[in-house]
Amino acid sequence: MSTSEMWTIMGTYFGVLLVFGVIWIIANWRIYSKAGEAGWKCIIPIYNTYVLYKFTWKTLFFWIFWISNIAISMLNYFGGTNKIVAVIVLCLSLLSIVLAIIQMHKLSVSFGHGVGFTLGLIFLNPIFTLILAFGSSEYIGAQD
Repeated sequence: MSTSEMWTIMGTYFGVLLVFGVIWIIANWRIYSKAGEAGWKCIIPIYNTYVLYKFTWKTLFFWIFWISNIAISMLNYFGGTNKIVAVIVLCLSLLSIVLAIIQMHKLSVSFGHGVGFTLGLIFLNPIFTLILAFGSSEYIGAQD
């Protein structure tokens, strides 16, 4: 493969990624706007997750989620091959996964959908995010 072919492939790849990224930002912007939040909040890393938890659940769970992820990173970095550390990392990882799934369910319910839509958000997230953003779903508020 020549250098020009490689640059063409890389340019096409990054062009497609850029298009998908822009679509993703527009979809999330619309979801945030439907929920009564400023759309720009969806593009600020970490803060976007905080705001998402704010309008779908409770921010307490955002802090639990992020602290568990930071702990996982720290333990993986400093823990070495210690078996106790591995068990703690596994438990924190499971906690993060459970919190993320519950948060997707809370997002689904906040827009008037049920468990089926939650499963769609879990397994086909890009498609169901676009449905949530551009479909007829209306924000009804966080449901406890």
